[in-house]
Amino acid sequence: MTVEALFPTLIYRALLLRVDASLNRQLLRECLQLREDDSAGRRWSVSHYPGGFTSYGSAHRMHRLSSTFDALRRRIDIHVRRFARALELDLSGRELAMTDCWVNIMPPRVAHGLHLHPLSTISGTYYVRTPRRSSALKFEDPRLSRQMAAPPRRTDAQREHRAWVSVPAEAGRLVLFESWLRHEVPPNVGAGERISVSFNYNWF
Repeated sequence: MTVEALFPTLIYRALLLRVDASLNRQLLRECLQLREDDSAGRRWSVSHYPGGFTSYGSAHRMHRLSSTFDALRRRIDIHVRRFARALELDLSGRELAMTDCWVNIMPPRVAHGLHLHPLSTISGTYYVRTPRRSSALKFEDPRLSRQMAAPPRRTDAQREHRAWVSVPAEAGRLVLFESWLRHEVPPNVGAGERISVSFNYNWF
């Protein structure tokens, strides 16, 4: 007999910066300052990110507005190229380029509902600050809606067989995934604000 694993869903994780690195410290300062300065973002967050702050609806191309965020973009570029190779993407002479880059600040008890990133190829998050017990990034099995008569998985099922898999949020670390993969952030039970930079890459 043969059992094959087909249609894998790949998640890329890497240490990008030390938490005490000067670039990470500057990112933290600029994230917090952006919340103070971005009145449009604060208004947008009231209805789209209740209790928290995101610049997604206002300043969503931070890599074009800030040299600090552009320095982050250059570091992420290297890992996006590696992930694209692991995915065996045929880019036909084109390059994946960052199209969007925005800030998320999640105080305690704030959540980010289930979503995906349409019209993008690779998406991801870099964690700037993650207090103890910060919420993980939770991914949904993309086949879940089609498992109409499937029994539930055993509680001790291997990680790759589970319907939901959580990836810890750790300051200084990068997580990449294909943009069609649905994900969410459960309510933040950490002791402080969970701060991250999210982004999209596209090839057209």
